Amino acid sequence: MDMPRARPTSIRLFLVNGSPEGIRIVEKSNWTGIAVVASRAQLAEVLNREELTRPGVYVLSGPGEGGAPRLYVGEADVLRERLKQHAGGKDFWTRFVAFSSSNAALNKAHVRYLEARLIALARAAKQWELENTASPSQPSLSEADRADAEWFLHEMLLIYPLLGIDAFELATDPGVEVDSARILRLSERGAQGQGREFPEGFVVFAGSRARLDEVPSIPAYLHELRQQLRERGVLVENDGGLEFRQDYRFSSPSNAAGVLIGGSVNGLIAWKSPTGETLRSLQGTPVEAG
Repeated sequence: MDMPRARPTSIRLFLVNGSPEGIRIVEKSNWTGIAVVASRAQLAEVLNREELTRPGVYVLSGPGEGGAPRLYVGEADVLRERLKQHAGGKDFWTRFVAFSSSNAALNKAHVRYLEARLIALARAAKQWELENTASPSQPSLSEADRADAEWFLHEMLLIYPLLGIDAFELATDPGVEVDSARILRLSERGAQGQGREFPEGFVVFAGSRARLDEVPSIPAYLHELRQQLRERGVLVENDGGLEFRQDYRFSSPSNAAGVLIGGSVNGLIAWKSPTGETLRSLQGTPVEAG
């Protein structure tokens, strides 16, 4: 189902403890959804909140192997009961984001549907390590209930990135054509890559080829990242190298270049325009939006 087009909106962030690191309540104008955000250390305090007595969908986030972000998606009839269970059952997570509805609009079928959709989105994006091992099927919903659930999902997906969770977003929008004049290229040490800098990070495009071998001095985090991308199927061995099978968003151009080259490298110099200008040079030159 196609999502509605983006439009200007207002999101309210309430700091329960008066601190940015404390419990947060997130609401959006003209929407009944409400999110509770808290750390694992704040669990005992936050479980008393009324928002967590309802059905809802939640994500647990924390560091995975090698420090890469990891995510678990779940649903519950009563959010606080399920979160209590995870306090003793899962070790990796350090924070949770739980969504419920202020007017009891979400029922068991709705939250199961949302859980299934979020897991499917995370598996397709492959941006984060996913703790879920199963892919739940979507429950049977009426056309009206499915439309309501998809609208709720759309609003959630607007809020997650504001909370530092971009696990559900594809690296690029398949419906938007990338301006070829702004594509950067990397050709170094046998690696051949194409990518572009976006506000959310640096995206390496599908078809780019990374070196199969790594230099002996490769930093541990880059080695772990390359291994994780191979395990997720983002990088696939092909014809003596590693091919990107989908667009992938990195946190920085240097991380993107390092994965391609198999070692530490300055991405601001390695990535160049079709005319040979480095990314560092282009960042110092204003460009028109588009």
